[in-house]
Amino acid sequence: MKESSRKQGAASPCAACKLLRRRCAHDCVFAPYFPADEPQKFASVHKVFGASNVNKMLQDLPEYQRGDAVSSMVYEANARVRDPVYGCVGAISSLQQQIDNLQAQLALAQAEVVHMRMRQYSSIPGTATNSPENALPSSSHAHSQSTKSLFNMDMVVDHTDMEESLWSC
Repeated sequence: MKESSRKQGAASPCAACKLLRRRCAHDCVFAPYFPADEPQKFASVHKVFGASNVNKMLQDLPEYQRGDAVSSMVYEANARVRDPVYGCVGAISSLQQQIDNLQAQLALAQAEVVHMRMRQYSSIPGTATNSPENALPSSSHAHSQSTKSLFNMDMVVDHTDMEESLWSC
């Protein structure tokens, strides 16, 4: 990340060493992940996890996983600062409630589409006596075909298919 500027002899310590008020060594484990121009990033991680724990976690991981680990720690730390009790779980729970609400709205919209299709079907001349409720199909296969075409719950409605299926009954 910002390691290249440190190899060229940059005098500014990383955000972690600056906050901890210590000299930033050339092989500082924090430097690639907590650059000096992002002090809040390390401050929130330090506040939640502690510098010693973060140091241990980073040293226990292979280098290719450290960036992802730091991103996760920063996200969790920011969530904990916003919501000290639930942290990320509170955000996940809120998103899950939004999903549940949107799925309920989608189900209502799909039911309304079916209702509108049935009203449209019953308003076509000559279909009132041949509606799916009044008709006795000759075979169960014919009944499943007409039900399938009338109650298709796809979000994208192709009106030509709908009209063809309505006229084919």
